[in-house]
Amino acid sequence: MNAPILKRRFHALVPAAGSGSRLGHGVPKQYLPLAGVPLLQHALATLAEHAGITSVHVVLAPDDDRFDREVAPSLRGKVAPVRCGGDSRAASVLNGLRAMQPTVHEDDWVLVHDAARPCLSAVLLDRLLQALETDAVGGILALPVADTLKAADDDRRIVRTVDRSGLWQAQTPQMFRYRILRQALEAADAASVTDEASAVEALGLQPRLVEGDATNLKVTYARDMILAELILRQRARAA
Repeated sequence: MNAPILKRRFHALVPAAGSGSRLGHGVPKQYLPLAGVPLLQHALATLAEHAGITSVHVVLAPDDDRFDREVAPSLRGKVAPVRCGGDSRAASVLNGLRAMQPTVHEDDWVLVHDAARPCLSAVLLDRLLQALETDAVGGILALPVADTLKAADDDRRIVRTVDRSGLWQAQTPQMFRYRILRQALEAADAASVTDEASAVEALGLQPRLVEGDATNLKVTYARDMILAELILRQRARAA
C-alpha cells in the first residue's frame, strides 16, 4: 500500500525575545502599547486569524513574565509560546524551530515574521502563500528600492551614489520549508545572520522575492509607532 500523501501545512514563527532598546523605553518593544494593545499582539492576531496558518509559535525570552498576562488572554488557541529565546534573532528562530519539531513535518512551510511588524495584512499573507506554495526554495516579502541610495564615509559625507536597479528591501514574513530553514540556520553564524533568507542563500539557494507593501513597516524608532498606529486605525475604520 502506498503511503498517504501529506498536505504541506503553514506554520508561523515569531521571534519576540528582544529588548528593543533603540526605542528608549524601559518596556521591551514588543509590549509597548499600540492602538490599545501590546505591539506584539497585532502580528500574532493577524497570523492566528488566517485560515491557512495551522499554528503560530512565538519565541519568548526564558524570563518573560508579560506574555501570559498581557497578550495570551486575547489570542486564539493556535498561538503557542515557547520560552527559548537566544542571544540573537537567528538563535531565537533556530531555538524556536527545534521546539516546533514534534508538531511540524519536514516539508511544512514556516513563515518567520518580525514581532515589530504589526501592520501585516491578510492580503499580504494570501499573496505570499499563493506565490510560494509550490516553489522549490521559498522566499520573502520585499519592496523594490525606490529612493536614490548614497554611500557615505565615517563623516557622513557622500562617497558615491549606489545603483538601485535590482535592489529590494527585505520584509517579513520570510517563508521556507522547515527542513531547509533549520539546515540553513544550523550552518550559519547566528551573530552575522540578519534574516532567514541570507542563511538560505548561504546554502547556494535563491529565494524568491514577492512584492510586499510599504504599510508592512518595521517599528524601530518612536516615530514608527505613530505611523503604525495611523495605519492600524485607518484599516479598522475601513473594515
